[in-house]
Amino acid sequence: MKIKAMKWLTTAPVALALAVSLAACGSGSAEPSGTPTDALAGSDQQTLDKYTTADVTPVDQIDTATLGLNTEGKLEVGTLSDAPPNIFIDPSGKFTGYDNELLRAIAGKLGLEVEFVATDFSALLSQVQTKQFDVGSSSISTTDARRQNVGFTNGYDFGFMAVVAKTDSDVKGFADLTGDLRIGVVQGTVQDDYVTNTLKLEPIRFPDYATVYANVRNGQVDAWVAPSQQATGQVKEGDGTVIAESVVNTQNFTAYAVAKDNQPLIDALNSGLDAVIADGTWSKLTKEWYPDREMPADWKPGSKAATVPQS
Repeated sequence: MKIKAMKWLTTAPVALALAVSLAACGSGSAEPSGTPTDALAGSDQQTLDKYTTADVTPVDQIDTATLGLNTEGKLEVGTLSDAPPNIFIDPSGKFTGYDNELLRAIAGKLGLEVEFVATDFSALLSQVQTKQFDVGSSSISTTDARRQNVGFTNGYDFGFMAVVAKTDSDVKGFADLTGDLRIGVVQGTVQDDYVTNTLKLEPIRFPDYATVYANVRNGQVDAWVAPSQQATGQVKEGDGTVIAESVVNTQNFTAYAVAKDNQPLIDALNSGLDAVIADGTWSKLTKEWYPDREMPADWKPGSKAATVPQS
């Protein structure tokens, strides 16, 4: 019922959208109880190192028969359909985007097929936890709260967080977000957690990125707190909208989600990730999907032993 109720928000007026989102998420918290995730607090390299593995098993030593997959030889992946440039379906019907193409390359190193299935982000982590999917692929920030329920690979990306508003809006950035504004987020995201638990504001929660952005365009919400990648993918010239501010978030890297007790699969994906970093595939895909983005000096993908080839 929760997923159906949230999908109904695509046509519901904002006042009703808020009521349904609060009912769907109980207390309104985006993350389990505990310390909130201040996604803009800055990079904490010690925290990142705590979870990043020292090295990986060579990819040719991985036994794929021991990975606990729902279907032997195939990764069943839950992802989103509407969040370019990371995870989306292209006009031909293919699941693509940076995260999904990178996962295809990782699976290729392991000799595995990949099957993508569209879902809502609000449901994705619980679906991974219950092994409905082997893997979750959705630019997932690896917060401590999420680690209570699912496992994660080593990081393959970092993130920016953005504020999107109308071009003529008084909202120019995070400092302008106040309780008298209608602030949109996608339910269950780090942005939901940030607005709810760090800013102590009550956002209007939507099931997907396309819907929350449509509500910015039509003036039903005043601002959208978004992953910058998805903001860039949605905001188009002539829409009357603007990315008002974008701030780097490297406190929690981005990784693929796996059932917490499936360490063999986590280890295998880590091995594949280091392999695609070593052969230049990670760098190639990163440049292809983020041609203008600079890499933070204090971050790199993969295990601590991984080395990004010099371009």
